[in-house]
Amino acid sequence: MKTTIKLLEMETSASLRSERRRTVPIMSYYEHILVDYDYNDTGSGSGSGSGYLGVDLEEPCDVEHVMTAELQQVFLPVVYALIFTLGITGNGLVVIVLGCQRRSKCSLTDRYRLHLSAADLLFVLALPFWAVDAALADWRFGAATCVGVHVIYTVNLYGSVLILAFISLDRYLAVVRATDTNTGGLRQLLAHRLVYVGAWLPAGLLAVPDLIFARTEEGGEGSTLCQRFYPEDNAPLWVAVFHLQLVLVGLVIPGLVLLVCYCVIVTRLTRGPLGGQRQKRRAVRTTIALVLCFFVCWLPYGAGISVDALLRLEVLPRSCRLEAALGVWLAVAEPMAFAHCCLNPLLYAFLGAGFKSSARRALTLSRVSSLKVLPRRRHGASTTTESESSSLHSS
Repeated sequence: MKTTIKLLEMETSASLRSERRRTVPIMSYYEHILVDYDYNDTGSGSGSGSGYLGVDLEEPCDVEHVMTAELQQVFLPVVYALIFTLGITGNGLVVIVLGCQRRSKCSLTDRYRLHLSAADLLFVLALPFWAVDAALADWRFGAATCVGVHVIYTVNLYGSVLILAFISLDRYLAVVRATDTNTGGLRQLLAHRLVYVGAWLPAGLLAVPDLIFARTEEGGEGSTLCQRFYPEDNAPLWVAVFHLQLVLVGLVIPGLVLLVCYCVIVTRLTRGPLGGQRQKRRAVRTTIALVLCFFVCWLPYGAGISVDALLRLEVLPRSCRLEAALGVWLAVAEPMAFAHCCLNPLLYAFLGAGFKSSARRALTLSRVSSLKVLPRRRHGASTTTESESSSLHSS
């Protein structure tokens, strides 16, 4: 009898905690870790279906001491708001500046900047919805908006990282293969056609599950939930697959492309006859910064959701300590990954001399002063391998 009463109390407590936590969007993976292991699945389809209860009734795994629902309702909105503010300011400025340029003056580098900033800009536009949802523990924007925000979020999350891979390929061709006769045509093909097939199309296809699974449902205490709801029988498998998909497409593939291309570029800059030493050192430092920034932002998040996927597939044994540590890890790692969209304008645009010239022209009050800057840019933008390598940081 005592055990039964305690079980009922634990189920009630877990149910109340789940009602608050399940309002967090699907991309907040650590929220689902807390849900899955705290209680037996209530039938929504987003949990693991196995739960933690029954494993150790006398000593339940209570991670609320580490990451409370109230703290999450403050932490997530603040972080999302900060990323939104920085991301929309930086990427918005890039889009405005490049949009003011004449089409004939838009270089291949500018095209990639515009693609990347557009993806990052649309990505951060979804964050205010998640911030309000997390703060109020209630989705108040309707079913259609729920699906639309999920789709926009996914398309631009994947689009952004895949475009980074295309940028690294373009830099590789511009620096290492600059003397090849077909390099110019290949770069044009990448920038004008293949970027849509290799970045935007896969990102759109990866958003199809949002159209299928994302929806709103009634939660506890009259609240509304907006997230993906998977079939109840094999929900852990679905979640694990999408976790591993994000790791593969969002980290492994673009990360390998960046690492290989930029390592070859650094080798070329340090060994090849490319201008003065100061110029080469600057290009090498910028290249290293690009690679480090990507992996520092994305690797902790990728490692965390990989462990979570292995737990769901029961490859790794579950434990209260691992659950709590993983929840805190992803609570910090997820904003770090999303913050990369704030750093992209700084790394790929604002540090470039070409973009600075474009910004001066776009923000010039009179057409006369803008024409004064134009010849100076043409003179400095000679089509040499040296000029390409020294402006690596602008791509």
